Amino acid sequence: MTATRVCALSELEQDAAIRVEIEGVPMAVVLDSNGVVHAIGDTCTHGDISLAEGFVDGETLECWAHGSAFSLRTGRPLNLPAYEPVPVYAVTIDGDDVLIDPTPQKEA
Repeated sequence: MTATRVCALSELEQDAAIRVEIEGVPMAVVLDSNGVVHAIGDTCTHGDISLAEGFVDGETLECWAHGSAFSLRTGRPLNLPAYEPVPVYAVTIDGDDVLIDPTPQKEA
């Protein structure tokens, strides 16, 4: 599938997440403290909660409701109560444009 522009890089705040949708698929887009942009599924697998409303800490995004933290690189939960991963999406930066391929990445 083709990558879709979701926002401008300049719209992202460091260590914060925003919620975007591509073709009805919700995603959390994060600019981490190292300046890397990540995109993961926006719905916590423990509860139907938007992860974009959570807390960014390094390379993790923590659900505000129950505290499950997800790896921004792999989508895997790092603690309970969540035990299922969220999808991870490929991000491309083109100038000031943030592009996301809505096809979930396969783990290496």
